Amino acid sequence: MAQSHPSAILSDPSAHTLVAGELEATFVPGCGMLGASLRHRGVEMLRRVDDLDTARAYGSTAGIPLLYPWANRLGGFRYRAAEREVELDPRSPLLHLDGNGLPIHGVPWSMLAWEVTAATPRRLAARIEWTRDDLLAVFSFRHRVEMTASLETSGLTLETTLTANYGDSVPVSFGFHPYFGLRDIARNEWRLTLPAMRRIVLDARQIPTGTEEAFAGWHTALGDAGFDDGFALLDARASLCLSGAGRRISVDFLKGYRYAQVYAPREQALVALEPMTAPTNALASGRGLRFVEPDGSFSAAFRIRVEQV
Repeated sequence: MAQSHPSAILSDPSAHTLVAGELEATFVPGCGMLGASLRHRGVEMLRRVDDLDTARAYGSTAGIPLLYPWANRLGGFRYRAAEREVELDPRSPLLHLDGNGLPIHGVPWSMLAWEVTAATPRRLAARIEWTRDDLLAVFSFRHRVEMTASLETSGLTLETTLTANYGDSVPVSFGFHPYFGLRDIARNEWRLTLPAMRRIVLDARQIPTGTEEAFAGWHTALGDAGFDDGFALLDARASLCLSGAGRRISVDFLKGYRYAQVYAPREQALVALEPMTAPTNALASGRGLRFVEPDGSFSAAFRIRVEQV
């Protein structure tokens, strides 16, 4: 499966490639700190990276995007958090809407330019100050977000830190949406490994109903199964894995992530294993929502391992 990247994004002056052993990872701070490539022995592990220009134009997720300030969708255009009422403008260019017309994944990655604070062959750090009026209209809590991508021969670690450095209490509801795929093997032969978790019951709009049900795990070939499910973790250091054709991709939850989304559409050769700090619609429902008090901070981290097996 040939992989190509549009030069318009990877030629961005901020693009930076990390190298460690058999792994290479490229991030683009000027375009949302997007993880635009993760290669193992020269083979691309990410999906939806063939046409990043189109993804940027439509506000679609691709590669390894940060979903900020909320992961997944909201149940409407109004939410109340930290004693503050926020009403979103459906016409705002900083919102992306799902098929039901609901705001999804916060501000599109392409709308956020990050400031690089450190760059070495194995580490890239960047930050964004959430103080602009247009950003505050979407998420009206002033703060700083810092992201660090660290590549070792054992894998890629992404740590995100939210600091309430402007006197506001800040809700925590972000996540990541990394897309993976395996080459030289049919999708139905990919082996998916998920631990026991609690499945979050959703309504017809994919909004949690407030109940959960047991999920015993998944430890077999994907076959013709499809997933678009949210889960509450039972183990804070859980691992979700995709394997086949001699490779295994593992997403290890290291700290701060209590929820996961698994997205594996039947008609597409990709699987997204998504770390989430809060469940879908947490800003409105309050379920699972945490807060950073003024002058405090919150950090979350996960690691992507790619191994020969």
